[in-house]
Amino acid sequence: MQSTVLIFPGQGSQLVGMGQTLHEAEPVARDILTQADEILGFSLSSLCFEGPAETLTDTINAQPAILATSYAILQVLRQKSDLGPAFVAGHSLGEFTALVCAGALSFPDGLRLVRERGRLMKAAGEAQPGGMAAILGMEREVISEVCTTAQAETGGVVQIANDNCPGQIVISGTRAALDRAMAMAKEKRAKRVILLPVSIASHSPLMGPAAAAFEPVVAKVAMSRPDVPLIGNTSARPLSYIPSIRAELVAQLTHCVRWTESIRYLLAQGMDTFIEIGPNDILTGLMRRIDRKARRFTVQDQEGMGIGEQR
Repeated sequence: MQSTVLIFPGQGSQLVGMGQTLHEAEPVARDILTQADEILGFSLSSLCFEGPAETLTDTINAQPAILATSYAILQVLRQKSDLGPAFVAGHSLGEFTALVCAGALSFPDGLRLVRERGRLMKAAGEAQPGGMAAILGMEREVISEVCTTAQAETGGVVQIANDNCPGQIVISGTRAALDRAMAMAKEKRAKRVILLPVSIASHSPLMGPAAAAFEPVVAKVAMSRPDVPLIGNTSARPLSYIPSIRAELVAQLTHCVRWTESIRYLLAQGMDTFIEIGPNDILTGLMRRIDRKARRFTVQDQEGMGIGEQR
């Protein structure tokens, strides 16, 4: 497995019913999700299985729900397969799951961290509402220029939040600057400009208060050097040392998720197999756009445990 990377999805991958079949069929998954309920003091598992979708999608709930479900899938897969990845990576929230996978964070600590992360992000969004938009079919350099101009014209904030894959970039910021950037992107012939149904400007300076409050929380949590290198969202390079990992977890709240660069770095290291572990297959779809030649697999439930069918 020396050319294999395990990748973990972030917010947006949640869906009602996630983890339920594993919970019913696999004792290790049942134990993990029961442990999550006990750690958080409410039935996260019932929320995952039954919804309602609006409550599950709430940032404060979605983040621990995705981490717990992804970790349950991972542990079942470890029982059935000889996993020995060369690298791990996670998209935004997924970076925490990757750290748990790599042994840098315990599952209980990781779960508590993302619950608090979600709470702080929600509070920051309520104090200073913003928005996010997906720009499709436009080069990153052009979008960056659009954001710079929109900021200058409005006095607001807007920047690239997620560089997901060629042709799919998400921008984030205050509504006035965001609206202006969206209009300019349309004028410059973007294929599509989609306002996302969120009021939180993730990965932008509007998350500064959340980052400031999260930093001492991250500083106190027990952490070990990862068993395998983690590719950081903000640097698109391996993180092996604890201080750099702590800094990354805070910085990613206000900085861009450089996912395209992260995957291209891994490809340049000779990685050719990418296994997405989580409740959805979003990253597998992005992988297809970054490099169609790479082997891509998604493990969401028992059907994927054999890792036999490429997505």
